[in-house]
Amino acid sequence: MSLEDGNFSRRDFIKTAGALGIGSILSPIESIANAQEGSNSDKSPIEVVPTRPFGKTGVNVSILSLGGAFHWSNLLLMKQALNMGVTYWDTAPGYGNGQSEQGIGKYFEKYPKDRENVFLVTKSDTSDPPYMTKSLNNSLERMNTSYIDLYFLHGISNPYEADKQIKAWADEAKSQGKIRFFGFSTHSNMEECLLGAAKLGWIDGIMFTYNFRVMHTERMKKAVNDCFKAGIGLTAMKTQATGWATKQRPLNDEERAFLNQFKKKGLSAEQAKLKAVWDDSRIASICSYMTNMKVLTDNASVAMDNKKLSDNDRDYLKHYARETASNYCTGCANLCESAINEKVPVSDVMRYLMYSRCYGELERAKSAFKRLPSEVRKHMVNLNYRVAEQKCPQKIQIGRLMREANIELG
Repeated sequence: MSLEDGNFSRRDFIKTAGALGIGSILSPIESIANAQEGSNSDKSPIEVVPTRPFGKTGVNVSILSLGGAFHWSNLLLMKQALNMGVTYWDTAPGYGNGQSEQGIGKYFEKYPKDRENVFLVTKSDTSDPPYMTKSLNNSLERMNTSYIDLYFLHGISNPYEADKQIKAWADEAKSQGKIRFFGFSTHSNMEECLLGAAKLGWIDGIMFTYNFRVMHTERMKKAVNDCFKAGIGLTAMKTQATGWATKQRPLNDEERAFLNQFKKKGLSAEQAKLKAVWDDSRIASICSYMTNMKVLTDNASVAMDNKKLSDNDRDYLKHYARETASNYCTGCANLCESAINEKVPVSDVMRYLMYSRCYGELERAKSAFKRLPSEVRKHMVNLNYRVAEQKCPQKIQIGRLMREANIELG
């Protein structure tokens, strides 16, 4: 079936995109315009990933965001993502050992007109204003662009890290036209960060860990709702919430049953987890780590499918989350870390283990782990974590995992 006959369905489009693997079917402008605005001809528009409003910014973003370590070799993946309507791209200076932003820069060098169709996000790893200015300017140069759509203060664990000094910096960068919007990302103490941001009154967007394991607590519900009411654009990350034990041992019966639960509906477990987050209409987008055409195609196809999970499906996800809770750190660092005599970033170390064991990115995990102060790495294996383990809602064996991290990543 051809594009010209006017009967090219979403299923046909996805099949073709997956089969081609490279190149483009339509230009980004054509595919997005046809799908979102319709066509004056009798031809059926090609469906693309839908959009949602990003807080009170006045901008609509694709509900699926292209996240990952981009490289010049990913140019065809980026082109295909844009053709599918995945217009929200997320990166950071440190992703891909510094090559991610350069990869995007190579893309915009080759396809300069596509810049206007991309909602581009990058981050600063520091809250020091002079260094933030230097980091932003470097990002602009590497990515061949004059502006960033959304600039994040990366990986905060306290909302007041975004203080008056940071607000003044963000206002200045906006006035210079270097950024359009400002916010932060957070992997730990997410509820506190969101609740604080809603009170600050000047945060445009937040990217935070949000998945079927963490979305049901009363405090998280309130945090998300407060931010939504405050007009903050919300991006969910770490939506798969895969436990770090998955690749270290055979799956147990509970895990195997979960993987089979959604097959009868034509969904993979990964797609079901995405749908669980998209069912929350307050979430503008999901940032998904997509580094190959198969993952992109699978995620884009389920994003285009507007069918929601059933109540039974959602109940099963909750049950699975409860039964496998000890395999996943939910990032409530304020509970466990306050119970340890020395300052050990437990939540961060847990995340590094996830990079290695779940993402298969050992070098990324090692690099992050080695950035911890040497004294912390030296002493963390001998500390007593008993009180911290008692406080952990997930009943995680923190001491064992800290010792394993030191061996695997140190």
